Amino acid sequence: MLVRRAPLVTASLLALVLAGCDSGSDRNSGAGSGPSVIAPGMPGEENRTLSAEDAAEQRAEDDTPNSADVSFARMMIEHHGQALEMTALAPKQAESAKVKALAGRIAAAQGPEIEAMRSWLTTHDKDGESAPSGGHDHAAMPGMATEAQMKQLRAARGKAFDELFLTLMITHHEGALTMAADVKAQGNNIRIEEMADDVVAEQTTEITRMREML
Repeated sequence: MLVRRAPLVTASLLALVLAGCDSGSDRNSGAGSGPSVIAPGMPGEENRTLSAEDAAEQRAEDDTPNSADVSFARMMIEHHGQALEMTALAPKQAESAKVKALAGRIAAAQGPEIEAMRSWLTTHDKDGESAPSGGHDHAAMPGMATEAQMKQLRAARGKAFDELFLTLMITHHEGALTMAADVKAQGNNIRIEEMADDVVAEQTTEITRMREML
């Protein structure tokens, strides 16, 4: 068995050596490996195009928040705020004990997350800055319920409330996942990435539960 494997090991080592030589040649010639990355600038600054290696190196050295990080925090505060408005209706209007319990868990998780994001904005002196558009349009944020949908939810009772609540909240959570994925791809701040990871972990699980409840 050892005699048979020896040529394979030798071949593997040779491939690694050749790969190392090729890699060195690429670096010497200035050719980058991997796709380029668009790095959003701070508010008012233009975006930059970096190689994958440069983006990783910059992230490791400096996690200064960029416009994507700040936008995520501001929008997620408003996004979570609507979720809290929806969950506040459940105790009196829902029929299902499972829906009421779910609403309670969502509120318990997202309330502190809002405070954490507000604290982050304050720490980085971003809480007093207005958004470039003067505010966030609900329609521009993925998963946000329209005012007509919220009006319908406020008026619903019993099973009708349960079904509408679950349907709207699934869409709402899916929108949060989209926003989290966007900031993980475009942001630069480690704390914001951690918050986005928390959103993904919590809300992916809750989406599965809600689909099972419909």
